[in-house]
Amino acid sequence: MSIEYHDELLPADDPGSPLRIFLDPRGRISRRAFWLYGVLGMGGLSVLLRALLDIAGFAPERADIGTTFLLLWPAVAVSAKRWHDRDRSAWWVLVALVPLVGWLWMLIDNGFVRGSAGPNRYGAAAAA
Repeated sequence: MSIEYHDELLPADDPGSPLRIFLDPRGRISRRAFWLYGVLGMGGLSVLLRALLDIAGFAPERADIGTTFLLLWPAVAVSAKRWHDRDRSAWWVLVALVPLVGWLWMLIDNGFVRGSAGPNRYGAAAAA
């Protein structure tokens, strides 16, 4: 079974566009892009979505669930790209499911450890 990608929906000329970074799990991103998009960007979007749902009158529990649901795929896509930069499978995203240490491990490994030099099986080296 193979997954069919519809690249015409995403800008093909810029692999670093925010739309492609948040929605396409293929390719590689640098540590800088991980911090900008995966941590700061996702954190900002989370705060904005939560505030909008609060204004709309959602119960706090439902607002949290809605925010998590809306940001789950972009978080997985950004993390998968970072694991690819380390020449590891996107399945390493599942390390976040390990209680207590999973998120810390993922943050340290994705945020502070340098990616593989040069091209690897996931594409060309990520721009710094």
